[in-house]
Amino acid sequence: MKKRITMLVLALLMLVLGCAACGSGDEGGEDNSWEYIKNNGKLIVGLDDTFAPMGFRDTDGNLVGFDIDLANAVGEVLGVAVEFQPIDWTGKEMELSSKRVDCLWNGMSATPERQESMALTDKYLNNMLKIASFDTSINIKSAAELAGYKIGIQGDSAALEVVMEHPDYASFAANIVEYPTYDEAMLDMQAGRVQVIVVDQVLCDYKNSNLETKMVYSDFDFGDDFYAIGCRKGDVELAAKITDAIKTLIDNGKAAEISQKWFGQNVVILEGYGK
Repeated sequence: MKKRITMLVLALLMLVLGCAACGSGDEGGEDNSWEYIKNNGKLIVGLDDTFAPMGFRDTDGNLVGFDIDLANAVGEVLGVAVEFQPIDWTGKEMELSSKRVDCLWNGMSATPERQESMALTDKYLNNMLKIASFDTSINIKSAAELAGYKIGIQGDSAALEVVMEHPDYASFAANIVEYPTYDEAMLDMQAGRVQVIVVDQVLCDYKNSNLETKMVYSDFDFGDDFYAIGCRKGDVELAAKITDAIKTLIDNGKAAEISQKWFGQNVVILEGYGK
């Protein structure tokens, strides 16, 4: 009798483990990622809730932003609820792989590394990586000039990845100070502990709109920085569904409406990566 019970327990354990592994697509296996979302009835979005104007807290603590509005609109098109899960951005890959979240959607740059490690949607917005400072006398004209400045940057960000890949990185690497958030980097820049930050233009422009003393950009920048939504590596079907929903929002004018609200112009695009 004891042996039969043990065998039954083992069989049930294998069934539970098998179900835990199924649902969304695993690399090399069957892609049931969209079925997984439909069965759950919701899409769980992982985000850094300090990244204005993409996803952040207003003065009342409400979660707002361009990506918040766009994700909610995508949920309406797909017929699923959207649940936002603030995460530690430095641990975003683990949050995704452990299935605490279904996608990463928060002004996430589509770096070559992320194109390899995730199933990305098409690019939906183009950003620039700029050098900004509160000191109006600073105007950096080349990466090599960064050797003379203390540089603030968010840790584990696409901006940091791009900076580290620059040919002149070794000349200013020792000057970089990493922060958990850009808000902390900006506070240290105001206090004079760093002189410049390397930052997403969309974030800096939004911060400037609410600051009495504005940050100014240097002539040199680190180039284009396309945003995409990241799903698990095997979840190609889910990434395609999100891309198609954004296309629907572009076609019916809703994406432009959301963009006008946050940027005063239509900055939404749809190209590459996802297909």
